[in-house]
Amino acid sequence: MSKIILFLERLSSFFSKTFAFWVIFFAVIAYLFPDFFKPIAAFISILLGIVMFGMGLTLSPHDFSEVFKRPIQVVIGMVGQFVIMPTLAFVLVMFLNLPPEIASGVMLVGCCPGGTASNVMSFIGKGDVPLSVTITACTTLLAPVVTPALFYFFASQWINIDPYSMFISIIQIVILPIIAGVFLNFLFRDTVSKVVVCLPMVSVFAIISIVAAVVAASAERLASTGLLIFAVVVLHNCLGYVFGYSLAKLFRMKLAQKKTLAIEIGMQNSGLSVALANKLAMTGAVDPIAAVPGAIFSVWHNISGTIIATLFANMSDKEEISEETEQVSSHDELKESIS
Repeated sequence: MSKIILFLERLSSFFSKTFAFWVIFFAVIAYLFPDFFKPIAAFISILLGIVMFGMGLTLSPHDFSEVFKRPIQVVIGMVGQFVIMPTLAFVLVMFLNLPPEIASGVMLVGCCPGGTASNVMSFIGKGDVPLSVTITACTTLLAPVVTPALFYFFASQWINIDPYSMFISIIQIVILPIIAGVFLNFLFRDTVSKVVVCLPMVSVFAIISIVAAVVAASAERLASTGLLIFAVVVLHNCLGYVFGYSLAKLFRMKLAQKKTLAIEIGMQNSGLSVALANKLAMTGAVDPIAAVPGAIFSVWHNISGTIIATLFANMSDKEEISEETEQVSSHDELKESIS
């Protein structure tokens, strides 16, 4: 049994490390042969529910302890997540004058909570992992209320939005699977600890399927809009990293927290935006292409997240000391000039 678990752990690790490759590979295949992948669209919500269930299996009450240990940092991260990313999305869609069907998809990504991949990237980048996990968990639990409210505020000018329907969808797709996972983890902790090694592989397969389904559904229009959506997604994600780091710097956080806020704010639960866009498309509220920004974000932020986490991992405390020295010297210069 131990050999099987070890094998599954190694296999899961392999697919996690090569995640970006497999997403891009199947996205290309789905673009070339869309009819084969289109039926998967009906199961997007279920697939995301599986990912969220896996997240629940890894959570415990301890993961929320940072809220009580350092509430200010957690609140700053949560507010940053739900202010910076929606605002950046809105500025981008207005500045670039995007068509409503694409603008609504970009706004959906911006209004979603942080993604679970941010926790892994914080670990790789030598950030503050407990803070990352807590912010992700808290923003996810707030998503049923905050995401519909933000989306209505920013995007109601383009489409007819039913916030209550979005609230119910997020409860069904995100909250209930997470609660089920937490409950099972509480009841069968020893068994879950053995099975949890397979979760990255399951999540990878689920997200690959979601991206392939979205690409297949919008294959005909991607030829004309794909590069534009990709450019917006890259800008949105990278600006999120910059503003997240700057926010932590503004509040004089340590280097590990700066890394974490940059990653936490820059990386979104883009799978949720895809599932919501797909639900809205089924009702005729949005064009199916509204799901594409979320699908592209799923691919891109794992690539950019790996890059920035690697860069962060090579940042030393010396750089933090250098920053503090610069701040002190500029403060001293200001005092001298006043005197």
